[in-house]
Amino acid sequence: MLEIRGIYAPIATPFTVDSKELALDKLREQLAFYNSTNLAGYVVCGSTGEAILLTWGETERLFDAVAQSTDSKKQLIAGTGVDSLLETIERTKRAGELGYCAALVRTPHYYKPLMTEAALLNFYLRLADASPIPILVYSIPQFTGVEVSPKLAARLAQHGNIIGIKESSGRLDVIRDLVAATPKEFRTMVGSASIVEPALKVGACGAILGLACVLPELCALLFDLAQSGDAKAAEALQQKLEPASKKCVSDLGPAGVKFSMECRGLYGGPTRGPLLGLTEAEKHEVREILAAYQPAASHSA
Repeated sequence: MLEIRGIYAPIATPFTVDSKELALDKLREQLAFYNSTNLAGYVVCGSTGEAILLTWGETERLFDAVAQSTDSKKQLIAGTGVDSLLETIERTKRAGELGYCAALVRTPHYYKPLMTEAALLNFYLRLADASPIPILVYSIPQFTGVEVSPKLAARLAQHGNIIGIKESSGRLDVIRDLVAATPKEFRTMVGSASIVEPALKVGACGAILGLACVLPELCALLFDLAQSGDAKAAEALQQKLEPASKKCVSDLGPAGVKFSMECRGLYGGPTRGPLLGLTEAEKHEVREILAAYQPAASHSA
């Protein structure tokens, strides 16, 4: 079974200044920096990457560009989930052709009242049957209104091509219940930087963090400290990362991540509508928060 472990950055999609086109040259610059860090790999076209605001043509170009620019030691996970099962299958197959090791597939949600556990079970099992690469289930109920319960995760874990879940509610009790309900080889990933250290304690294998786009070195260090058994240092770093996690990622979303990257000397660029950029007051607050992470936040791309 594919080993998923460590900290993964959900790549922020760079647009040109008018947000109409992909800025692939800037993407390659981002990856040159990330490749030099201890990140385990990248997720392409996730929530931080504004996946739902991209055309399929743009998505495919991003998959290809990242695959061409990634260090061979880094794992690549493709965000392929859309509400249509057939299109999700096609996107996942294309990611497999481009060399991605797994697909991260969010829950379909438009017909929310009809997205019962039976419907979700059918969706993921049929996808897993058709997919050439392993599937990671993506539960992000704060965006979709649809949650993958530990009971459903346990049923999905019985399929050999469904290898884990990214749980992004930020609730430690949910992580704990998922770990308890699923086999040891089923990989539970955290989607919130605010609970990484305690989640690793209860059995999570790693995290996919918007904050890792901004502070990849410190996010990777947090994982390493937790795995080495240095609980005191891991807890201290977890606490130190909390302000940036809350404001730059949770509160401000992709725009907050992108502006935070700009503060590091990386290209973030604009978000795409309907998302708005930050106000001057929000920018000031982000700068003040990131100042606490010097010299880690002094990279110049």
